[in-house]
Amino acid sequence: MTLIVLAWKNLRRKGLRTLLTMLGIAIGVASVVLISSVGTLGTKAVNNELDSLGLNGISVSAQADAPALDDIDLQMVRNVQQVEQAMPILTQNGVIQTFAAQQQVMLWGIDAGAKQVLSVEILYGRIFTDSDIRAKASVCLLDEKLAQQLFGRENVVGKTVTLPLGNLREQYTIVGITRAGSGILQSLAGDMVPLFAYLPYTTMQQAVGSSAIGQIAVKTEQGADVAQVSANISAVLQQSRGSDEIKTENLAKQRDKLSNLLQIVTVVLSAIGAISLLVSGLSIMTVMLVSVGERTQEIGVKKAIGAGFFSIFGEFLAEALTICTIGSIIGAAAGLGIGFLAASSMDLQMTVEPRAVVIAILAAVISGVVFGLYPACKAARLKPVDALNCE
Repeated sequence: MTLIVLAWKNLRRKGLRTLLTMLGIAIGVASVVLISSVGTLGTKAVNNELDSLGLNGISVSAQADAPALDDIDLQMVRNVQQVEQAMPILTQNGVIQTFAAQQQVMLWGIDAGAKQVLSVEILYGRIFTDSDIRAKASVCLLDEKLAQQLFGRENVVGKTVTLPLGNLREQYTIVGITRAGSGILQSLAGDMVPLFAYLPYTTMQQAVGSSAIGQIAVKTEQGADVAQVSANISAVLQQSRGSDEIKTENLAKQRDKLSNLLQIVTVVLSAIGAISLLVSGLSIMTVMLVSVGERTQEIGVKKAIGAGFFSIFGEFLAEALTICTIGSIIGAAAGLGIGFLAASSMDLQMTVEPRAVVIAILAAVISGVVFGLYPACKAARLKPVDALNCE
């Protein structure tokens, strides 16, 4: 403790120089912590977006040159073992209109299981019911951003919109408002990502005059072997059709690959950010060498009155350690603070990686100790006579 107090007193002599050195350490640590936090945040956000689009199970579709899937295929998929739920999906670009506005949208034809399979979250109103599906009801769901753009507010349950679909131009009653499924993507890519509207898939089939199903989204039971379920679905449908016309994709596996890729990118960027810690360590060595040169006579006096090698060595090493410790703590706090601000601006919950914070601080402290060894040894090895005679 005495060494730390003495080190702090010595550092305060050159306050500005000490502050700038600490700032270098803080920037290095902050960059590593921020990159790690943003990387974790980005991975979580992308996974949430993929989940909201149903990309966490199995996708079943027909080959490009094969007849489209239909309700018979849908029922066969639902009967496969370990399939918890299977939902038909139709997609189409369209224009949704009100009396005063219109907006380009992506239309989704879904059924009553959208909440479980596609993770559609209802903010106001309700999800489609089985009776809506059977009756081919003229009802729809809008995401919150689309409702805001069309009506200037989110809760517009009970209002009507017009959709030109196929050869029909009909009015649809809004029965529910969903949380924007692509909120993060929309905030990053603007108009490149469409707004979403949902119709009962039977209603969309009737409007376009076709019973075809573009895709079947499958949610497996908890703990099921997704690859095996996917193979079983392919076998059942291929046997029914009499040919190899079915394409199944393990979307959970694809999502995991994307998550791993994002984690690799985060690690690489963190390593690049860590280079600044190396630069900061070199600056500590430079500052400490300058300090040794400025305090040569002081070192000579201390040695003349009995200070030993380890006393002088410990004093200078404590100074390097103090600079790194304070700088790294400030940097970690700054990195987390910026991360929280970024998360709040994107309406996300910040996820702190304690391991990344601890590693960044330890790396900074270790670099300070390593680069402080040479100046400390140089100071401790000065001979009293030479130090006292130094001008």
